[in-house]
Amino acid sequence: MGKTRHFVRKILPGSIAQEMDIQAGDEVLSINGSPIEDIFDYQFLIQDENIDLLLRKPDGEEWLLEIEKDEDEDLGLEFENSLMDEYRSCSNRCIFCFIDQMPPGMRETLYFKDDDSRLSFLQGNYVTLTNMKEHDLDRMIRYRLEPINISVHTTNPELRCRMLRNRFAGDVCEKIRKLYRAEIEMNGQIVLCRGINDGPELDRTIRELSEFLPYLKSLSVVPVGLSRYREGLYPLEAFDGEDAGRVLETIHRWQDRLYEKWGRYFVHASDEWYLLAGQPLPREERYDGYPQLENGVGMLRLLFQEVKEDLEKRTGDQRKRKISLATGVLAAPWMEKLGRMISRKFPGVRLRVCPVANRFFGEQITVSGLLTGQDLKGQLTGQDLGECLLLPCNMLRDGENVFLDDMTVEELEEALGIPVQVTDEPGSALVSSVLGETEGMTHRRRQSYEQTDCCHCGPSECGKIHSV
Repeated sequence: MGKTRHFVRKILPGSIAQEMDIQAGDEVLSINGSPIEDIFDYQFLIQDENIDLLLRKPDGEEWLLEIEKDEDEDLGLEFENSLMDEYRSCSNRCIFCFIDQMPPGMRETLYFKDDDSRLSFLQGNYVTLTNMKEHDLDRMIRYRLEPINISVHTTNPELRCRMLRNRFAGDVCEKIRKLYRAEIEMNGQIVLCRGINDGPELDRTIRELSEFLPYLKSLSVVPVGLSRYREGLYPLEAFDGEDAGRVLETIHRWQDRLYEKWGRYFVHASDEWYLLAGQPLPREERYDGYPQLENGVGMLRLLFQEVKEDLEKRTGDQRKRKISLATGVLAAPWMEKLGRMISRKFPGVRLRVCPVANRFFGEQITVSGLLTGQDLKGQLTGQDLGECLLLPCNMLRDGENVFLDDMTVEELEEALGIPVQVTDEPGSALVSSVLGETEGMTHRRRQSYEQTDCCHCGPSECGKIHSV
């Protein structure tokens, strides 16, 4: 996006803006003589009881409006750009960037790499801090933009510069320290690359980041995602089960040490590590309240607990139902376990779990969030799917029934010849869908965003790589 001027899109009825005859198309220039960089400046400046609002009409005439209002009363303006500024794109060329591993021909928004601290606050995106100057840090502290989610990857300055391919990337600890001293809440993330920032480097990163407790609230460790579109990119290797076991050993050792001192486990492994290593998931209390669900940390444990608690509240019956659920290869055994739990309470209900291989991005991508409509269609056509196919909501684009490859749910329904129902995230929603109680929720999906950071994490569409 280009530099955005602050044009009014809409006036709320009965608002101060309507009373002052502000109209759609007017451009806000300043408030109390201060220029406006983005929505945070605007919200801060309009808190005063007396405001001088300078705006420009479409014909070029400038109006200076003197406004008296109650403290914190809103003016009733909506702007063409809700952020009131351009999105900040990523200046890194990370060796593990998932967006660089995407095929050509997909929708344009999927190729945008954001690295905007304001979106970290507003939407939960992870940012590297590499494009943040002192001015940006000061504004974050002034406006208390917290929590901020930071893609750290390593605290070794030289290694971080190499991994992000940015010679200015090595000062991440200095920036975190400034936020720490201002008591800004943060969460951290490590995308682990085999033979690069694992082993002793992972141990060092956890040790140095733990010094920022308690304001650095949590740290997740996720394995790098490798698609089949890596020609010409940095040579990276996938982790195997033995690798995953060593990663978990390091994380568990630090968890025990930090819990003894802080009463928090702090560093968490995403679910993929446990499934890859063939180890059981941690108990619920070890997740510190699930601060990093969007990174796939504890998603399966939480889903299990929610399904278990929902079933405990129900009285079983003899209803008959035969349905199927499509998911990624990684989570399929766990979903089968949940299906058996439901069938024990409702013996007439049969849930068939269909693991779908990711042939679009490559079969090393095993999570459900990056499955495409064409893979679902190609692998499920002709199978006995029962009376309905369930899909996890993280497969779809927000606001539309569209998969990553732009196939629609309606097109998939037509190809399979059965209804397709999208289940919401909570375990109770899964149980209701399996039991046939949520027909009105068909095609429901969670909120997600298409501005994506180069570290492929957070609630962005490509961030769903860690949603198992």
